[in-house]
Amino acid sequence: MVTAARDSADRLGWHLIGPHPAIRAWAEAAHGAALQVLATTDEPWRCGGTWFVGVDALPTAPDGSIGGAAFPWAALPLAPEPLHPAQLSVIRPGYPQPSADESPAAFAFRRDRDAAHLDGLLPIGPEKARMVKEPHAWILGLPLADSTASPLIVWEGSHHILRAALLKALAGHPPETWGDIDLAAPYQAARREVFATCRRVPLPVKRGQATLLHRLTLHGVAPWQDGDNAPPEGRMIAYLRPLLSEVQTWLTAP
Repeated sequence: MVTAARDSADRLGWHLIGPHPAIRAWAEAAHGAALQVLATTDEPWRCGGTWFVGVDALPTAPDGSIGGAAFPWAALPLAPEPLHPAQLSVIRPGYPQPSADESPAAFAFRRDRDAAHLDGLLPIGPEKARMVKEPHAWILGLPLADSTASPLIVWEGSHHILRAALLKALAGHPPETWGDIDLAAPYQAARREVFATCRRVPLPVKRGQATLLHRLTLHGVAPWQDGDNAPPEGRMIAYLRPLLSEVQTWLTAP
């Protein structure tokens, strides 16, 4: 399973894992902690009160454990390593809604294109230059409860297109400077190619499953649709993205 999962993530850009009892046990413990976070946090909800971003909001230990539940490394095609506190991403009915901190164009992109993005490529400065400031090793999503609402969206095979485009744009620059190069234009052009050529895949999952993404996969979140099902607290997913030490590794490693 481990080899097949990594092969799938490398080839398609994503792989669905489980269900597995160890993943479910971790998710159940994390769900209780998540409810406590939501009850006590002062972090504002975005998108008109429909999205709790929750970066580093879950009190997971460096080994990934939470509430007495061990992180399910044995069920995953990943080698154990120190982890940051998990993100707690929560979506409520009506997502997305317009908000003052988002332009009309940005809201339309969120609504119509699932806010498609490449993790680690951040908008920097007033001109919103796109620079690789958070080169992640992988992206792992663990749903904390069953839900069909606002699933994770991936563009299958997009990591191949994005890798080629960004490497071409960085050719001629010393690798140690890659994190300071504005990649907005090649990234946006590659994203348009992805929309035109790659299959858009919704990935609704249940507690006990996990979704592994290749770090260069374009992904986003679907709008909440009439008839979507979720617990009263909303659609809840924990995300982990351990950092790499170099942008060069982020772009060139398998």
